[in-house]
Amino acid sequence: MMDFAIFWDWLSFAVRWLHVITGIAWIGSSFYFVALDLGLRQRPGMPVGAFGEEWQVHGGGFYHIQKYLVAPAEMPEHLTWFKWESYATWLSGFAMLCVVYYAGADLFLIDPNVLPMSVPVGILLSMATIGVGWVVYDLLCRSPLGKSDTGLMLVLYCVLVFIAWGLTHLFTGRAAFLHLGAITATIMSANVFMVIIPNQKIVVADLIAGRKPDPKYGKIAKQRSLHNNYLTLPVLFLMLSNHYPLAFGTQFNWVIASLVFIIGVLIRHYFNTVHKRAGNPHWTWLGALVLFIIIIWLSTVPKVLTGEPKASASADIYIASAHFPAVRDTVLGRCSMCHAQEPVYEGIYHAPKGVILDSDADIANHAREIYLQAGRSHAMPPANVSQITDKERALLVAWFEGAGK
Repeated sequence: MMDFAIFWDWLSFAVRWLHVITGIAWIGSSFYFVALDLGLRQRPGMPVGAFGEEWQVHGGGFYHIQKYLVAPAEMPEHLTWFKWESYATWLSGFAMLCVVYYAGADLFLIDPNVLPMSVPVGILLSMATIGVGWVVYDLLCRSPLGKSDTGLMLVLYCVLVFIAWGLTHLFTGRAAFLHLGAITATIMSANVFMVIIPNQKIVVADLIAGRKPDPKYGKIAKQRSLHNNYLTLPVLFLMLSNHYPLAFGTQFNWVIASLVFIIGVLIRHYFNTVHKRAGNPHWTWLGALVLFIIIIWLSTVPKVLTGEPKASASADIYIASAHFPAVRDTVLGRCSMCHAQEPVYEGIYHAPKGVILDSDADIANHAREIYLQAGRSHAMPPANVSQITDKERALLVAWFEGAGK
């Protein structure tokens, strides 16, 4: 079992690494083509059918790129498709979902305090939310509402806010954020697989057959590509959030997730405007900063953290606290079954992240982490498997914030 646990841990790391690699490839090509498209310029004497061109310099050479809004008059001999980056990113992401959240559903996916359910039900519900998210999105895009880019984006945002709220009533906070990211990433990848690439294949088939391609296919694909552009940054935040409990493990986590989508749109609007050479809207950064400050406040409601926690304070002040005996009993009773030299929780063979909490010194040295993970947020214990109470969480907060006073 020990050998299997080590193998599984490395498998998780490998799948995560693969997901990052493919994600970089997909996001990189996506951002590049958006910037290229916005930077295109028209000039007299361009080839028939060419919409615009761009000169670029990189790696010691110059590149002359021309875009055809529908298609060139003849099919080129060599055509590079950008699609596997998207598919590989989604497949590796789903593999990571299986390895971490499905294999460890009792810790990372299901929280009986949120919604009691069996592991199979939790996994089926997880898959259903991801699939339904795409179906709802696609139906909205194909509806009459899809003719208005602005109206569609506003409705889609309201749908995402509702999904964020709903997920926090189904899964753990960590899993809710992960699934919101997975739903959004599925929409993005399905846009490529179900709409953008098929539309481009229709255009290619028309060229090969000597027919004039219908421009509607390019217009539809461009709308989906625009959505992908604005959804990328929020997805990155949601995928990284599992390392930051103040984002996913607090009372207003779904509001935080909703605001992140607005921040992502603001940042992409800045870069899109600059690439289009239509100005330099610095106000978007101010707006993003204000929203991020609101997020910080929401993560600490009802009491705002004042300044940086006392991470550098001596461990002695935490041991000397009048709260420490009760804190020690809480930590030993609620945390040390996993965070010990020899964990006793089934399936845990090494203390997670090497954090050991089975002595007074260990508890004091990890006071800040205990405060953030189990006091200020509900990130620990995962799915509250040890049933830590609100009173005990309040004790951890009082202990940390009152140390040294």
